[in-house]
Amino acid sequence: MAPTPHPDLPANQPAADEVDAVLAAWERERPDLDVSPLGVFSRVSRLARLLDIARREAFGAGGLEAWEFDVLSALRRAGTPYELSPGALVAQTLVTSGTMTNRIDRLTARGHVEREPSPTDRRGVIVRLTPRGQEAVDAAMELLLAHEQELLAALTPDDREHLAATLRQVLTGLEG
Repeated sequence: MAPTPHPDLPANQPAADEVDAVLAAWERERPDLDVSPLGVFSRVSRLARLLDIARREAFGAGGLEAWEFDVLSALRRAGTPYELSPGALVAQTLVTSGTMTNRIDRLTARGHVEREPSPTDRRGVIVRLTPRGQEAVDAAMELLLAHEQELLAALTPDDREHLAATLRQVLTGLEG
């Protein structure tokens, strides 16, 4: 469905979206409320759903689940030799150690990672990305970025930078 101009938007504004209709309805029904936060967070929520769909498509094309991509990409970003301790993986993926153990087991069974004894801790292990795992995560990353480029196609590079900076400001205020 193509967006239509919204009568309450200035001429230089983009066409209205579904959130504009929601805002207009709430403003009509509850003029005593400031509904402007909905303009931000409803759009963020809708974008998150679209991004989730794009990610599932990108990961699914390579036979990966989102959690598998999270672990494999953490290892890939670590740089050569593409290895991390399970504790570092827990910290980067925000899951429990028990969940990470299960994930490492499953990725090992698929041939995407391997466990090696830690060179610094006799009781510890290091999780290393295999060539097969690197191929899978690299292919998924390429597809993901192609989908994300499509999602942002309406924005100029300057608009993207401004949006990223604004979202960073919101997140650091919430997470900081």
